[in-house]
Amino acid sequence: MWIHPEEVLLAGPLWVSERANPFFILQRRRGHGRGGGLSGLLVGTLDVVLDSSARVAPYRILLQTADSQVFWSVACGSSRKEITEHWDWLEANLLQTVSIFDNDQDVTTFVKGKILGIIAEEKRLQQGEEPEEDCGKFREAELKMRRLFGMPEEEKLVNYYSCSFWKGRVPRQGWLYLSINHLCFYSFLLGKEVTLVVQWSEVTRLEKNATLVFPESVRVSTRHSEHFFSMFININDTFRLMEQLANIAMRQLLDNEAFAADRSLPKACKTLRNVSALKRDLDARAKNERYRAMFRLTQDERLDGHTDCTLWTPFAKMHVVGQLFISNNYVCFNSREEDLCQLIIPLREVSIVEKADSSSVLPCPVSISTKNKMNFLFANLRDRDFLVQRISDFLQRTPDSCWGDSSPLALIGHSVSSDIVPSPSSAGSDSTHRGRHFHPGLPTASQGLLQLYQQDAPEDLGPKAMKEKMKEEAWNIHFSEFGRGVCMYRTSRTRELVLNGIPECLRGELWLLFSGAQNEMASHPGYYGDLVETAMGVCSLATEEIERDLHRSMPEHRAFQNATGIAALRRVLTAYAHRNPGIGYCQAMNIVTSVLLLYCPEEEAFWLLVALCERMLPDYYNTRVVGALVDQGVFEDLTQGFLPLLYEHMQQLGVISTISLSWFLTLFLSVMPFDSAVLLVDCFFYEGIKLIFQVALAVLHDNMDALLSCSDEGEAMTILGRYLDNVVNKQTVAPPIPHLHALLTSGDSPPPEIDVFDLIKSSYERFGSLRSDVIEQMRFKQRLKVIQSLEDTAKRSVVRAMMTESAFSIEELEELYCLFKAQHMTSCYWGSSSSAAERHDPSLPYLEQYRIDPAQFLQLFTALAPWLCGGHTPSLAARLFRLLDQNQDGLVNFKEFITGLSGMCHGDMTEKLKLLYKLHLPPGDEEREEQQLYHAIATVASLLLRIGEVGKKFNNGGGRKTEAAQAPPTASQTPPAVSQAPSTTYLTPPTIYQAPPTDTQSPSPVDLQAPPPDDPEAPPPDALCRALAEAQLEPAAGSDEEARDDGSVSSYSVVSASSLACEDLADDTVLVGGGQQRPGSGLDADWSISFEQVLASLLTEPPLVDYFEKKTDVRDKMAACNAKRAVQRQISSASEQEITQHST
Repeated sequence: MWIHPEEVLLAGPLWVSERANPFFILQRRRGHGRGGGLSGLLVGTLDVVLDSSARVAPYRILLQTADSQVFWSVACGSSRKEITEHWDWLEANLLQTVSIFDNDQDVTTFVKGKILGIIAEEKRLQQGEEPEEDCGKFREAELKMRRLFGMPEEEKLVNYYSCSFWKGRVPRQGWLYLSINHLCFYSFLLGKEVTLVVQWSEVTRLEKNATLVFPESVRVSTRHSEHFFSMFININDTFRLMEQLANIAMRQLLDNEAFAADRSLPKACKTLRNVSALKRDLDARAKNERYRAMFRLTQDERLDGHTDCTLWTPFAKMHVVGQLFISNNYVCFNSREEDLCQLIIPLREVSIVEKADSSSVLPCPVSISTKNKMNFLFANLRDRDFLVQRISDFLQRTPDSCWGDSSPLALIGHSVSSDIVPSPSSAGSDSTHRGRHFHPGLPTASQGLLQLYQQDAPEDLGPKAMKEKMKEEAWNIHFSEFGRGVCMYRTSRTRELVLNGIPECLRGELWLLFSGAQNEMASHPGYYGDLVETAMGVCSLATEEIERDLHRSMPEHRAFQNATGIAALRRVLTAYAHRNPGIGYCQAMNIVTSVLLLYCPEEEAFWLLVALCERMLPDYYNTRVVGALVDQGVFEDLTQGFLPLLYEHMQQLGVISTISLSWFLTLFLSVMPFDSAVLLVDCFFYEGIKLIFQVALAVLHDNMDALLSCSDEGEAMTILGRYLDNVVNKQTVAPPIPHLHALLTSGDSPPPEIDVFDLIKSSYERFGSLRSDVIEQMRFKQRLKVIQSLEDTAKRSVVRAMMTESAFSIEELEELYCLFKAQHMTSCYWGSSSSAAERHDPSLPYLEQYRIDPAQFLQLFTALAPWLCGGHTPSLAARLFRLLDQNQDGLVNFKEFITGLSGMCHGDMTEKLKLLYKLHLPPGDEEREEQQLYHAIATVASLLLRIGEVGKKFNNGGGRKTEAAQAPPTASQTPPAVSQAPSTTYLTPPTIYQAPPTDTQSPSPVDLQAPPPDDPEAPPPDALCRALAEAQLEPAAGSDEEARDDGSVSSYSVVSASSLACEDLADDTVLVGGGQQRPGSGLDADWSISFEQVLASLLTEPPLVDYFEKKTDVRDKMAACNAKRAVQRQISSASEQEITQHST
């Protein structure tokens, strides 16, 4: 590229001059390319180690005048081709002009002005394009990565690091390049080059460890190899980025959605040194994820910034040190000391933001007042003016909300329903809501099912009821002291109250608050009602499964023994399946949703289900329950860490993986009495998944001795089942609900009862050290393992299913599946004519999940198919694609692809001929009548008979048979007359035409490869051309009746749609039409022969029989396809050597 002219005092030490004229010198960096001797090796090594190769392009052009010792660098290039183009332009446009100048200073001024003008023009042309944020050094490193590893422009570099790669026992110092889809490493030390490329989607394990052999290293494992990297300047930063990129790749495998850069990310005020825009994007994503997880916020919430400050806490009469977080919809505070204080203030609740008077005791304070008369005072803010301005800007964008803490949400659980005054708009007549599936008049629209069925029950004055009243009073005191609603101060006192059990009348309100569902519901008023109207009545696989499970959802509870509860459950599950078709419906969702409906009105239960499925239990309820499998692996690791002796025994029995899945999916609701399990749900909404892990570990610890004495899986399952059946809640005021699992597992001597409060307390005492960030780290490690294991399972299922339907071996099918899937995945992040979501449907069988479009099919066809036709290959691939695409959706799945490829490589002669004829039917005629199809087959068969006549003419003229012709000619071996004007034939009329193909719908040519030129038996090209010109066929004598009889072919010749296969025909013999009738051709348009006659004619020609009966081995083609990236890298270096040889 052209660069701003810079002075160069020394032009020679590290550079080699390759071209020169009186004014310009083209130089190559020592150590780049071949040769250079010891000095070249040293310079190349220093460039790699010191990163000079990222700052210094390997080629440059200098301006030099005769009387000056100063050189000016005017252009540089990363390849010889690029720098040669600049050199040729200078010689063609400037050399003659500058030669007429008398003054060297004028030459320098003129050339510098010309170069600056070119640069200015290039910038002007690029103004319409998106401006680049990356610094020049980083852009040069990205260009170097693409050149070294053969990456396209779509592959974006995120960052690069200096490190050592351990190749065997020898560390190789070099550079690690981390792009969106690949991990790459390059090293060049003293002539030894090391190159490594690993796709993130192939990584099965990524961990940071420190051993004596590999001190503080990163291990990257794939299915077939392990790689170690060490000697990082900042290993933690590097490892975090690697984790992010591997996570993105796993999401691609799971959801098939390509990585999309965040366009809303604010531009950097200045170009950051060595930090790309993508690195800023990923750092911002990581901060957003931590922020949303900390405060249970919605997925679209983005952190704007955070700062240290203090918060005045009126309940403790002290200032609490912590951090203030600002985002587009919230102001949040978290204390530095864990559980001391946490605060969430939605901007929709804010009424005033103002700067308070500053003092020595309270420096730089800011006061935030809310609509429900709460006031929050923050102090010790570094940049108070900027902070107030940012909050004001967000407030201006926040629409006024009718939802406040004085809304019905704050009154949930109160028996006085008359306090809730409906607005005039919602108090319309019943006719307004008639016909709607969900409306305010429904019993479940304003209260939970439990409250609905207990409102007529007599008041209980027993000791349990009095204890429940005391809990309510404790919470009311907490509300008066710490606030009520979403702006409540959350402290260690809040946790204590939750662990002691939430009163039934407050359960729905507090679940909604602690889960963050209240914020999401407040920002989407009316969403649920509209969604229900849209979803109800739409039939799908999810709705069928919902209907099947409705009556299995807590059938022992009276609330679900009537139409009211069942209808509410149906509406909530159907609405969510419509909202999130990626999840749809999964078993266990019905159990969890039933419990939510007991304590919450319908709309609140829906938003709680959203919070569970999309934030608190991510990927739990998708088609493959990936999230539950991930947490199952985390639970195994935790068991190994906390209970190592029990872990080894349980692994031998295979129990952990069996028990934990049902525990996690239903939050213990399906394995524990309802009154006890609902207390765990209370704690779960406050603590998150950490609570479930703690309780599960406590259950194993309490049964350790019994489990260690077990000899089989069934005995261990029985022990755990009976233990959980007897976990009781002695404080419940609700009537006991029979637990079906307990009824089935109770024995003659049931074990003693376990108080659920004691179980929760022991879980905190023994395993309370668990931290959420540690669990997330363990989840990442397990997610790699689980998703890759699922991919392996899918591959094995596909191979087993295709074994009986194709002639490929197991190894070949596995390799073909990997190539097919890699083509799909590559198009996900390097672009395709159709979106990934259209080409991947997880609900389909494994054979049909991955699908490719015509562009992707062409690439695989070119790489693997034995029938290649030179320039006509795209046309033939398009025809085969249309034939394989049986449902005409523009996509071909793996099963269809293998069916076609198997026939082409391993089908018999009859199958190949049938496919060949059908490929050359005009588009739209694939479904013609059988008689018309055989007319077309017979037409092409006439060409094969003509070939036979060619052989006879040639044999008679030359006196020699062409038995040695074993292979048809390639395009390069075709005689000029044949390759330039191929004979073409249109299939419908049997008349022979000669004309070049005129459009894309003309049938594509198929080459019959010629014998090698050194074959002594091969006929000379001119003799073959004369024989082709002289060969004629006369119409067969016979009546129309006989022709019709010949046309009615036996079932043996029927073209099977399921056996669509082909074999290698090459570039010069053709079945294409459109043009003038060939002179001397007097064929009858109705002439036809039977398929048996065609076969009989072919059997008389040994070369044709051998060709069509030959089987093709695709293993070499698959190996070449896998090595394609390495070949691309070799091509670039080879092209430079060719230019070097040409210039010398």
